[in-house]
This record gives sequence, C-alpha cells and structure tokens, in this order.
Amino acid sequence: MGVLHANNLTKAHGPEVIFSGVGFDLPARGRVAIVGPNGIGKTTLLRILAGEESATEGQVSVARGARLGYLPQEARFRDEHSLWDECMAGVARLKEQESELERLAAEIAENPADEDVLARYGHLQHAFEYAGGYTYETRIRQVLTGLGFSEAEYELPLPKLSGGQRTRALLARLLLENPDVLILDEPTNHLDIAAVEWLESALRNFEGAALIVSHDRYFLDRVAEYIWEMSPAGFEQYRGNYTHYSKQRELRWADRLQYIETEFNRLQNEIDYIRKNISGQRTQQAKGKLSRVSREIRAIEAYGFLAIRGKKWSEYGFSAHDMKVEEAAQRLAALRAPDTETRTFKLAIRPRQRSGDMVLRGNGLEVGYPGKPLFVVDKLELRRLECAALIGPNGAGKTTLLRTILGQQPPLTGEVELGSSLRIGYFAQAHEDLRPELNLVEEVQRARPGLLEKEVRQYLGRFLFNGDDHYKKVGMLSGGERGRLALAKLALLDANLLLLDEPSNHLDIPAQEVLQQVLAEFDGTILMVTHDRYLIDALATQIWRVDIEGQALEVFRGTYSEFRGVAADPGDMGRVEWGGQPTTTAPTQTADVVEKPKVNLGLSKNERQRLERRVAQLEDQILTLEEGLDELGKALQAAAAAPEALMQLGEDYAYAEAELAAALLEWEQVSEKLTQT
Repeated sequence: MGVLHANNLTKAHGPEVIFSGVGFDLPARGRVAIVGPNGIGKTTLLRILAGEESATEGQVSVARGARLGYLPQEARFRDEHSLWDECMAGVARLKEQESELERLAAEIAENPADEDVLARYGHLQHAFEYAGGYTYETRIRQVLTGLGFSEAEYELPLPKLSGGQRTRALLARLLLENPDVLILDEPTNHLDIAAVEWLESALRNFEGAALIVSHDRYFLDRVAEYIWEMSPAGFEQYRGNYTHYSKQRELRWADRLQYIETEFNRLQNEIDYIRKNISGQRTQQAKGKLSRVSREIRAIEAYGFLAIRGKKWSEYGFSAHDMKVEEAAQRLAALRAPDTETRTFKLAIRPRQRSGDMVLRGNGLEVGYPGKPLFVVDKLELRRLECAALIGPNGAGKTTLLRTILGQQPPLTGEVELGSSLRIGYFAQAHEDLRPELNLVEEVQRARPGLLEKEVRQYLGRFLFNGDDHYKKVGMLSGGERGRLALAKLALLDANLLLLDEPSNHLDIPAQEVLQQVLAEFDGTILMVTHDRYLIDALATQIWRVDIEGQALEVFRGTYSEFRGVAADPGDMGRVEWGGQPTTTAPTQTADVVEKPKVNLGLSKNERQRLERRVAQLEDQILTLEEGLDELGKALQAAAAAPEALMQLGEDYAYAEAELAAALLEWEQVSEKLTQT
C-alpha cells in the first residue's frame, strides 16, 4: 500500500452524488495531479483526504507515522503573529531538536564521561544536521523569497496580509514542515511566473509525495508524474504529465468508443436476426440469442458498455427472463455511450472590421503614477494579427500599462499611438466593468442594447448560465461565473484588438482550452497579461517582460519557448539583438527590444544545448517506458486467469507501446538535427 490509500470513496449531499467509486494508492514520492471540470468534486476529495470532512462511503488510510500537509484554496489563520513566526512554526521539530541538543550539551559539560549521553547527542546531532537544523533560517528566507515575499514583509502580522499573501504564507510553512504527503489545492493561485517556477523546482526536489489540484497546465507538465481524472464518466488514472495524459486520454476513449459502436452494431444485428427467425425454422436458435441479448442489455443498462467488456454473457448475473423482441430493440436504441466531453461554454470572438496593419506604437514611454514611476520602454510596436504576452512580477505595473494604452492612465512621459480602424475589447482582471446590482440579462444588454430578453437568455445559455441564473445579481456570482460573463460581453463587442488581463483566471482546464482555441483563431490582434504559460506558449509572437529591478520593459520578438531558451542561458543575452542592432555587451535599461537570435550557419549554442537536453530527457523517458513495458508484460502473464484485470493491463500495454514508439521517433528526429550541423 502507498503512503495514502483511498477505497471506494463516495460523497453525496442528500440525493445528489458528487462523486463515487474513487480509489487509489498514492505512492511514496509520487507527484500526482487531479484534474477535472469545476464542480466535479476535486476540492471535496482533497478535504476528505486531509480529514477536513468525511466521505459518505468508503475509507481513507494513511501509512503509519506519515504526516499530511494540506493547503486549501483560501488560507485562514487564528493567530495574529508575524509571517516570520508562522514560518518558524514550520520548523518547530527542528527547534525542539535544537533545545534538546542544548540540554544534552549541558549534561555532557557536567559529565563528559557519560557515554550514553554522548551517543544520544551524536545521534540527535546527525539527524538535526541531515534535516537542515543548522541552516533553517536561511531555508526560511529562501522559501519566502521564492514565493514572492520581500524582507520588508517578514514581520507583517498575518491579519494584515491579503488573501493571496495568507495562502502563500501557509504554503511556505507547509514546505518548511516537510511532511510525508503534501495535499495542495490550486497552489499556483496568487503566484507570479517566477514564484510558480520556484515552486516547480521545490516540488521536484520534495522528498515526500504530492497530491495536487491545479488548472495550470504548464505547471502540471513540469511537476506531475501521474494524472488522475475526475469526470462524469468516473475516476481514471494515467501515467505521465498533462500533455501525455491528453494524448493517452484521446487514444483510450477512441478505442472505447470504437468498442461501443462495434458492440451496439453487433447487438442490433442480433436483434435483426431474431426478428427474422423467431417464428421460422430457426426458432430455438433465435430464442437462445434473445436470451443472451436480454441479459447483455440489462447488464449494459445497469453498469454501462465498458463495465462488461471482456466478460462472458453468462457472467452478467441477471436472470434469464427474456424480453420481447421489440422491447429489446427499444431498450437497445435507448442505450447511450458514456459522456466523454466535459460541458463547457461556447465562445466566438469575431472582429466587425479589419484594423490597420500598425495597431499600437509606443515611443519613450514611462509608465506609472506621479511620484511613483514603474518602468520605462523606448519603443513598443504591435502589428495586426500579432499576439504579445505581457509578463512580470505581481505589482510590476502590467495592468497599469493596459490602462495607459486605453487612455485611462496617462503616461508620465512619451506617448501611445493607436492604429486606424481599431475597435478595442478590454477584459479586466477584477471585472470592474461588471455592475454588481444588475442581473445577468441587464448586464449583457449593456454591451448590446438592441438584444431582446429572449435573445439574451439564449446567448447566456452558451456560457452555461441557465434558468434562474439569468436573473441572479452579478454581485452574487463566483469568480469563475464572473469570468464567463465578462467573456460573454467581450464577444459582443466585435473588437479587432483584445486587451486581456488574466483572461484564464478561475477557468477550469476545459474552459481554458476553449479560450485558447478561440484566441488562436481570432482574426485580430491580442495583448494579454497572464500567468498562464501554456496559453502564452501557444499564442504569443512577442514577449513583453517587466524587469522590476531595472524598472524597464524588455520586448522579445519570438515565442515563449524561444524566450525561455534565451533566458535560461544568461550568457546568450548579450549576444542576441537588442534594440534591433547586434551588440556584444549587455543592454542599458532603456534599450529594451530583444530579437530572436539569428542563426546563419547550423545551430546556435543555445539551440544546440536545448536539443542536447531534449535528447537526454528522451533517453531517460525511453528507458523508463521500456522498463514499464517489461513490468506490464510480466503482469499480463500473471493475470491470465483474471479477464477484467487482463483487459485493463492490455490497454495499458498498448498505450505504453504507443508512447515508446513516439519517444523513439522524436529521439531519432532530434538526434538527426544534432548530427546534421
């Protein structure tokens, strides 16, 4: 058994079942992500595992002596001590060991010949040193800095912290406690990109197991080793990170749906045969088939197509009472395949008119407030159909730049020039444009006054607002609902320039994927502020990064992957093109434009290093997959007498083979690129 075990967990509120049949073993040092649409019960499951609430059915067991650490989405503290004191509570065990060492040292000073005390001191000192006892204050500073706290905030009382700061404070304490199992509910909320990347590294080096709920796909790609999916179809486990899960899930359900279609057609053919022969010369054969078909249909009605896959009809456990032929036909026609698609909103953003080629230009800009400048940038330019991602620490001034472009906040110096024929759509992070006293119908009619109430209600249905939701006050909506309403209004503006401030906040992964697809197909220009690196990597053609220390905005013309490649090798930063001109020295603060490194012959040093790292990763992956296939092969042999287990193992073996083939193909392609230059 793993460090945390769940058996057949079910949670229900009265007649409403939130989830059922959840079972798993969390392996020691396992990095597991739980994914699924909002409302499926992910947070409820974590609360049950953490002991915060009870399951309706099923059991949770923890390995003997294992310690759990739980991070809820919103942290609450009863104490009023400082942030530093809260972190010191995370090293309380080390403080106790430190006190005991001091006590033993005093005993040794009084009686240096006491071998028993000397042995206890030596053993405890070794354990204390191994656990970081001599460096715990340095470790506290590292964790607080990594999670975005400044030294000026160390002595702030917990009640004075914002909601996001309190959550980060609890996360810091949990990391310092170093429990055997970390249970984290949306740990990347309230973190900027730098803090998320620090957390990724911390979790990869964490010695315990981690069970994580997160909508951050890039984070899941870099941290998760297993994905556990909660969906209306049930609870399923996948190996690999988020990208691997997406591919495996598609393959798995393609196979299952093909099986269901084949079975449905087979049963339909059986019923056609029975109809033709039930009163003819082959009556007995037709009756026998009807008996089997009746049992199969009852089993599928009770358990679903997939639950009976691989079973003999005699194993279904239903009585041999035969249906009438037409009854069997009707009940077969009523059977439905499992719903594999998560219900999500339907969004379309289409410009009413084409903008000019030059969309936005800034010259000699200083952004900020009188007496509080934030950053400067010599030159900005955004052209039609480009997508710029504006990134940087929280509080760096990203939203202020958007407000400056909109004319809501004048620049301290310089000017912003907007292109011709522009129609701007602005998505505000805090949704300030939404009026809390209005209902949803009235709010949508503000964006498109000519819409009739019936038309508005139909439109709201596309964004998952139904029935009484239409007359709910905006002020009563959740964060996710406000986000969907703001997107619904944005789509009515017919904009050709989108200014988006954290558009994927509060959206679950299926909704993020819809948004990403819509923005990828948008026939206009986009400037977005976001911490969603998956979205940035998919869309951005420019990266605008705020350097908070240098108080400058750097513009990198290229994708996020290319930007990361340059940023990962600081030595390359002086060799790329700044301000459009080659230079061999570091740029000044106001020479802000970084071009993609230009390659004249062969690969750049940075690209070669990236490919070499990828080859090494693929070789490790191939080795792991080959070992996994070997283990699955042995398990298949051992499970020969268990049809149900054999079926699942067979699926896993097929998926592993496909993964191995894909990894080998990529290894060949990447290796060929390296050898050709």
